[in-house]
Amino acid sequence: MGEERPTEERHIPVLLDRCINLLAPAIESAGEGAVVVDATLGMGGHSEAMLQRFNKLHLVGIDRDQQALRLAGERLAAFRNRTDLVHAVYDEIPSVLEDLGFDKVHGILFDLGVSSLQLDERNRGFAYSYDAPLDMRMDTSTGQSAADVVNTYSEEELRRIIRSWGEEKFAGRIASAIVAARGTKPFGTTGELVDVIRSVVPAGAARTGGHPAKRTFQALRIEVNEELSVLTRAIPAALGSIAVQGRVVVMSYHSLEDKIVKAAFTAGTRSSAPVGFPVELEEHKPYLKTLTKGTEAPTDQEIADNPRAASAKLRAVERTRTSPTDRNA
Repeated sequence: MGEERPTEERHIPVLLDRCINLLAPAIESAGEGAVVVDATLGMGGHSEAMLQRFNKLHLVGIDRDQQALRLAGERLAAFRNRTDLVHAVYDEIPSVLEDLGFDKVHGILFDLGVSSLQLDERNRGFAYSYDAPLDMRMDTSTGQSAADVVNTYSEEELRRIIRSWGEEKFAGRIASAIVAARGTKPFGTTGELVDVIRSVVPAGAARTGGHPAKRTFQALRIEVNEELSVLTRAIPAALGSIAVQGRVVVMSYHSLEDKIVKAAFTAGTRSSAPVGFPVELEEHKPYLKTLTKGTEAPTDQEIADNPRAASAKLRAVERTRTSPTDRNA
């Protein structure tokens, strides 16, 4: 769907100006040696804007989605001498940088969650609004699909992930209904799954809480792509790869993501000295400075222009000193 449209018409980058303005001081202070990692390249909107604004910047774009890499590569073709686009998952930042010969970088941007490309391509199975193969893999070359999960997980496992990753209060009903339905015919499409979910979620809950399948689809997507475990590894990996005065900017789209980002950032902005320790040693001092007050959200105008931005939460930090846990410290 929409493959024939230019990439820039298919994707509106979320909080574009704010993200770039947060990264700008680090890029400008690094001068000709500035390197930024777009850890979730997607269709390249944020990367294109950075490359246009900073003509000495070298950009490393990472994405596990090979279709996104291809489209971003076309969009960024004019900057190919200043870009490295890599098929990888964003918790692999240290190994990607090592392979490319970069020691430290000056900015890292994460735009988490499912991309516009993945939602709009019907055959990817991320959306509950139309029937499609039940896939949901961000990297279609590897791993289990959502169909594998719903057809093979036990009822207890399904209930756990739907409740935990989807924050769905009807998780028990949905898991039970899935197991009963697959006993007759294995699930193959999103439409089949939506019908089963609709059959057990009260109509009143759907009226107040949005589409009845929304939270279950979120849970399955997170499980299929191991999003939260990857993110738990990725944020410390990013913080360990950033130079002093470098900055990490993260946009998350639900509370589970934001909780992980907040915990990692908060740990770096506080002293690590044991309680009651008489002297704060240098290695115990904070190594991060918070750049945002809590989370920042899109403006009303940004949401009007791009409704998918509505749930975005932005956090950013700056590295203030080295740490023994840094990569190549």
